[in-house]
Amino acid sequence: MHFDPSHLAALAAILRSGSLDRAARHLNVTPSAISQRLKALEDRVGAVLVVRGQPATATEAGERLLRHAEEVALLEDALARDLQLAGVGQASLRLAVNADSLATWFIPAMAQGARDGLLFDLKIDDQDHSADWLRRGEVRAAVSSDADPVQGCDCFFLGSLTYVATASPDFMRRWFAEGVTAHSLGVAPAMTYNAKDRLQTQWIETTFGIALSPPTHWLASTNAFVEAALAGLGWGMNPDLLVREHLASGRLVELRPGSRLSVPLYWHVSRSTASSLAALTRAVRQAAAERLAGVKRSEPVER
Repeated sequence: MHFDPSHLAALAAILRSGSLDRAARHLNVTPSAISQRLKALEDRVGAVLVVRGQPATATEAGERLLRHAEEVALLEDALARDLQLAGVGQASLRLAVNADSLATWFIPAMAQGARDGLLFDLKIDDQDHSADWLRRGEVRAAVSSDADPVQGCDCFFLGSLTYVATASPDFMRRWFAEGVTAHSLGVAPAMTYNAKDRLQTQWIETTFGIALSPPTHWLASTNAFVEAALAGLGWGMNPDLLVREHLASGRLVELRPGSRLSVPLYWHVSRSTASSLAALTRAVRQAAAERLAGVKRSEPVER
């Protein structure tokens, strides 16, 4: 089945911008033209593709067609660059990445991708769950702690992000005056990113061999984790890359010196667009090699 490229572009613009009016402005056409293109595409498919609301969202069929439109755009963009054609546009790429990677090492890879003409639509999720976006077909690539290659994807080991259990000196004096023990950890306020974040409890289990659920502040922000630790709000697992200077200056201290967590990270990329995203994959691996620990040079693992 062939789809009119302008109809696919209209669908993608609606779902990315959240409304027909904004899609019209993005494509430099009238709202009426956007509406007509969407109707023509829905008639062609024989199904409703967009739920009109604030914002507009995709139906299951609309989501499937959006994935097709994105893949086509990436392939056409790569072909145009290979042929050195003039007027190459910017293809949009949806990928899943964990917040700590975004805050510590991933931006340089995105910057290289942007120079190559990519626009990014990031889905932020815990590293233990980001690969699920690929399994559902909602993104084309993901940074994940899952070493098991997603079906239909290539998988590259990137290195490990090292986490440190940190708190301010004042917090340590208040809550851990008698030492960091099972009892003190059970009453001292911790910080948790969201319900998927297990780093604090995992560190307790790994370091002390016990299962605890300490009282916690909920802070869904990597930078807020560091600021909250500095302010004495609680203790939490912070990426070493973000707190190294604070530890060196004494503004933060380790709860248990030398007891750290290493979270391995992998780059999963859909094989259907792997060739189109080869330059981005190189940029991701290079950025990881410069910042992450334990980098191994490996060939992609296929399934």
